[in-house]
Amino acid sequence: MVDRLKGKVAIITGGNGGIGEAIAADFIAEGAKVVITGRNGEKGQQAASKLGPDALFIQQDVSKEADWKKVVDSTIEKFGKFDILVNNAGVGGVGKPLAEMSLAEFNWTQSINLSGNFLGVHFAFKQMSEPGSIVDVSSVAGLRGLPGAADYSASKGGTRLLTKAAALEALQMGKKIRVNSIHPGWIDTDIIPDEMRASVIAMTPMRHLGQPKDIAKLATYLASDESAFTTGAEFVADGGIMA
Repeated sequence: MVDRLKGKVAIITGGNGGIGEAIAADFIAEGAKVVITGRNGEKGQQAASKLGPDALFIQQDVSKEADWKKVVDSTIEKFGKFDILVNNAGVGGVGKPLAEMSLAEFNWTQSINLSGNFLGVHFAFKQMSEPGSIVDVSSVAGLRGLPGAADYSASKGGTRLLTKAAALEALQMGKKIRVNSIHPGWIDTDIIPDEMRASVIAMTPMRHLGQPKDIAKLATYLASDESAFTTGAEFVADGGIMA
């Protein structure tokens, strides 16, 4: 299909690689203009060049409110509006057991994975065009705890409930903005260490890793008018893990 997002403008955080870049590519293929963001300026410019003339890169740390203001204001200045927000930027956590994790380490993960998403929704509610769509990329770790990753699990579980609360608040405010979450399982990106790949494939009932495009297709559906009656919902793409 083509033109499912024709005339739409999207902001995609963490759009300079992996799942975010795949979402950006699918949005563009469906007719959207996209602004991708990330902390690494060189990587971001390379991704924007690869995506073509309908993509713009803006450097951003999603944990910083000033960076969010810059991204949203710059998007509206460039394209006149924005209709879609994909809160995709995230980190895998510090990789320590809870008993060995410092408060500063725990809070660092929350600042990016959860507070960054809060800031995105906050600015979208103030400046997003209507009808609009917000897609929060969570994880299956936001549906059940992941041992050895308490900080990551907490941030992704928080994102799940932030999504639901925001969806209801938008309706209470009379805004035509839908808010939904995607919960990927193990996706073939750099976030999975090489030494873990065999074990995560073994624990996935489909016996293979998901691809970034699998998540991109879900994001496109949620960003498009096809999901007009869908808000506050969670979509799992995990090869059967949660089953």
